[in-house]
Amino acid sequence: MIDMHGAELDELIAAEKKQVAFEYHNEAWADGICDGIEAEILAETAISTALTELVRRHGESEVLQLLDTLRQRIVEGEFLPDRNLQ
Repeated sequence: MIDMHGAELDELIAAEKKQVAFEYHNEAWADGICDGIEAEILAETAISTALTELVRRHGESEVLQLLDTLRQRIVEGEFLPDRNLQ
């Protein structure tokens, strides 16, 4: 039997939820592409939907901080499709 502390279990559950959410998004993306919706439209809509929900739940200030973090991650190349993981 695996003995996990509450925080470890919470992290494991969160990671599993993120993986499932990723799979849902990939399915929706593929369906949209198959229906002839351009990737740029899907991406902008996904970002707008996500930002609207985040602002509703956490407020503008927190979301602006998140966007600053995301901007830095973009600058660092984290989202490049051909980035080199070392």
